[in-house]
Order: sequence, then structure tokens, then C-alpha cells
Amino acid sequence: MKDAMLYSQRVAQLSKALWKAVEKDWQNWIKPYDLNINEHHILWISFHLKGASISDIARFGVMHVSTAFNFSKKLEERGYLTFSKRDDDKRNTYVDLTDEGNALILKMYDHYHDSNHSIIDGSLPLKELYGRFPEFLDVMAVIRNIYGEDFIEIFDRSFSNFKSSLEEHEDRLIARS
Repeated sequence: MKDAMLYSQRVAQLSKALWKAVEKDWQNWIKPYDLNINEHHILWISFHLKGASISDIARFGVMHVSTAFNFSKKLEERGYLTFSKRDDDKRNTYVDLTDEGNALILKMYDHYHDSNHSIIDGSLPLKELYGRFPEFLDVMAVIRNIYGEDFIEIFDRSFSNFKSSLEEHEDRLIARS
């Protein structure tokens, strides 16, 4: 019981500290594009999952369905997303990036390193020491137990798409759709 409580509190404190740094980095990156984190996350998920449903966005974006829908609606009003229903699935609402939304994501990728990233800065000493950034196998196992295999499958698929969309040319990342 004592170990479980100490573990839980350690995870809570470290997660909060890590999230604060991630949140600040993320906000600094997307600030020039007049987006908030939820809006950017929806665009990112839509870009990598190609035709995601609002339910998929909510599940993978770890947000309530109404939050996913409401922020998606704002993105639609700005011309970045379109809504649709599928002939074989009238119950779910799907979103797709418009050409303007796709261009915005690619532009943000191209300017990723224009802002500071304390998470990268804090991880570089480990990369220099071990030759790689820290891995998350234990954390992934915990997340799998909390959110299920579906979440991990979507995570793996989207990061696979993300990785294949990036190319390095002369010390510069180029993103493609």
C-alpha cells in the first residue's frame, strides 16, 4: 500500500512537471498560427490518421467527444477541416483536412525549430550519453493498461505516418503529406 501510494504520487508530480514543460513548448511552437493545443492536436491527428472520426480524435487526443467536436467546428469555420458522413457509417462524423489545413500543418513542421523546446534541451544530454533519446517502454505499457490496445495502435499508426512524412535534407527537416 505504501509503495503504491508513493509510486502514484511520484508519477503525478513528475507527470505534472513534464506536462508543464511540454505545454509551454507546444504553445510557443503553435502561437504564430493562432491555434490552441486542442486545435493543433486535432489538426495533427487529422493529418496523420487521414479521415479520422470525431470519436477517434477524442480517443487519441485524450479529450471528451464534445471538446473534439467543438474545436473541430472552429477549425472548420477557419477553413482547415471539413466534416462528412460515410455511406456505410451514418452514426459517426468524420473530419478531413482541407488543402489549407494540410498546408498549415506542413508549414508548422517546417518552422518547428524556430521556437525553443525545453524537452529537447533537457533530453540532449541523455542522447549524447546513450546515442538516443529516452525511450518510453514502461510508460507505454502503463498507458496501454489504462487506455487499451486501441489507443496504442492509433498511437503507433500515427507516429509511423508522422515518421514517414519527414525527410532530412542538409540539417533541415522537410515535411510532406
